[in-house]
Amino acid sequence: MTEPIAARTVSVEVSYALPDRQRIVTLVVPIGTTARQAALASRLRRYFPELDLAAVPLGVWGRRVADDTPLAEGDRVELYRPLRASARQQRRERAQQAN
Repeated sequence: MTEPIAARTVSVEVSYALPDRQRIVTLVVPIGTTARQAALASRLRRYFPELDLAAVPLGVWGRRVADDTPLAEGDRVELYRPLRASARQQRRERAQQAN
């Protein structure tokens, strides 16, 4: 007897955000799907043409992960964009503007 399809898949989300907009895509993928595979399957380039899904840094729930990290039920893969400046630099700039 074969196992039901639902038992061989997991539901995950892939998210990407810019300062003015964001997109979250829900996917049902086979067990063993990696973070990079989910990023590629998300097809987020439709909404963000500048996004390089093959190279963008990845995280799961706020923690950086390797491309080959297998995903679990309910994981959220986050696609990270380069920071404009470090958090320390941003605080300095705000303090200078306040003076």
